[in-house]
Amino acid sequence: MAGRVEGKVAFITGAARGQGRSHAVRLAGEGADIIGIDICEDVDSIQYPMGTMADLEETKRQVEALGRKMLIFKADVRDFDALKAAADAGFAEFGRLDIVVANAGIASFAMTDQMEESMWQDVIDINLTGVWHTYKATVNHMIAAGNGGSIMFISSTGGLKGLAAIPHYVSAKHGLVGLARTCAIEVAPHMIRVNTIHPTNIDTDMINNQSTRQAFRPDLDREVTKEDMVESATAMNLIPVPWIDSIEISHAVLFLGSDEARFITAAKIPVDAGMSQK
Repeated sequence: MAGRVEGKVAFITGAARGQGRSHAVRLAGEGADIIGIDICEDVDSIQYPMGTMADLEETKRQVEALGRKMLIFKADVRDFDALKAAADAGFAEFGRLDIVVANAGIASFAMTDQMEESMWQDVIDINLTGVWHTYKATVNHMIAAGNGGSIMFISSTGGLKGLAAIPHYVSAKHGLVGLARTCAIEVAPHMIRVNTIHPTNIDTDMINNQSTRQAFRPDLDREVTKEDMVESATAMNLIPVPWIDSIEISHAVLFLGSDEARFITAAKIPVDAGMSQK
């Protein structure tokens, strides 16, 4: 069924590449216009490069190739004023806001008692506080438009279970569940739904970097290849795959953003190849 979000407008953070780009393109392919935000600069405590303005512009190109409009903004989710300015500009342009995907997130690795303060704070500030900022910057536009809507927080299987060497990430992703449940109660009278999505490992730049590969294979005292981590990554899932593609999460985003999910709220949606059951 084509046009499942026809005429709707979606606000997506972390839209320059990876999951964010995939969500933007999937929603655009089903009729949505997009407001896309990304930090477009590196984070000091993170050992892999962030997306760039050129990446964000490529997302815009792909959306527009599908016949939809996309506004793009360089904004850090830690900066509420910048995020709100982007949301305000997008709402002024499109006159409505129907879907919010709080997708921006980072990861780094250290044992809990060895983690540097900056590593902890950056992940909490982007992965948890940044989602709160995204909600706060957008929800009143959604209420004002009066069309109901769907808000999604991209959590993780790490929001459903503990995982070693990423305590800040697990804490933030668990926090999103509580935040979503609270927000869902507050905005239900406006026919706005708030849910969390919980992916397993996704084949993006967050996985495809030396720091992450080394975390999966600390036994290897050399440069770790993607192939080196296949076995350990596969062992994390019930379904025998090491990771899945971003599009698998985008399918869930599309479903939750569509009217097909109009009575689903405060739910935890795993797209995790069974990782949460291991």
